[in-house]
Amino acid sequence: MNKQPPADVLAAFGCAEDPVPLEGGKGETWRAGDVVLKPVEFAPETRWRAAVLAEVAESAEFRIARPLRARDGEWTAGHPSLGWEASLLVPGRPDTSRPDDAIRAGIAFHQAIAHLPRPDFLDFRTDPWAIGDRIAWAELPPEGTAPARDLLRPLLEARRPVESAAQAVHGDLPGNVLFAPGQPPAVIDWSVYWRPPAWAAAVAVADALCWYGATPELIDRWAHLPEWRQMLIRALVYRIVTHDIAGSWTPDQIAAYQPAVEAVLS
Repeated sequence: MNKQPPADVLAAFGCAEDPVPLEGGKGETWRAGDVVLKPVEFAPETRWRAAVLAEVAESAEFRIARPLRARDGEWTAGHPSLGWEASLLVPGRPDTSRPDDAIRAGIAFHQAIAHLPRPDFLDFRTDPWAIGDRIAWAELPPEGTAPARDLLRPLLEARRPVESAAQAVHGDLPGNVLFAPGQPPAVIDWSVYWRPPAWAAAVAVADALCWYGATPELIDRWAHLPEWRQMLIRALVYRIVTHDIAGSWTPDQIAAYQPAVEAVLS
């Protein structure tokens, strides 16, 4: 776990209470009163995302964590290489047993941001998730270890061109939708991608199949989404390649992907 937010960062965001660590995520998120703070991973994305979320209208279908400006008016605070971002706390907890509700919240969120132009920072991301995304969409050639190649082979053979229009989407919905009684789901920790909205739903389905105990019927429930099978293929390629770049394989992890691949291609 990273060190807690330093005193100058807490002061910059007007935090009067001592920070305490929050569960989930990467173990790097802290709460100070009603303010949530986390380290900046890629400053251009943080600033773009905060400016967008500050303007998103309230909705009966989803909530968002409103970003906070620091006292100097910036969206980040702290040392340039060790910056922090902040948002208002939103009540709720993730529930990965509710993939359909997470997908519905994502669809509503994507409709609200459909007008946004493509952000330039996407061209400069080089993290494993960005590379996995580009390989999934045939913007980079597939590479990887033997376990990844075995999983990817049938998916890449079945991949075909698609025509669905791209827009800004959230590429990691399942654990980043919070549920609270009597309130709409809250969409948090927006991972920005420029892909068709159906792809974001497909990533949520792929994650649910591989890791959260969903059955293949989940695939059928969202089959009305455009070019659904191709979106699922790209979602699995994205997750497999990212896993391959970011870590090593265990037999259990390989076994988690195999039924999902078979279900998508059947």
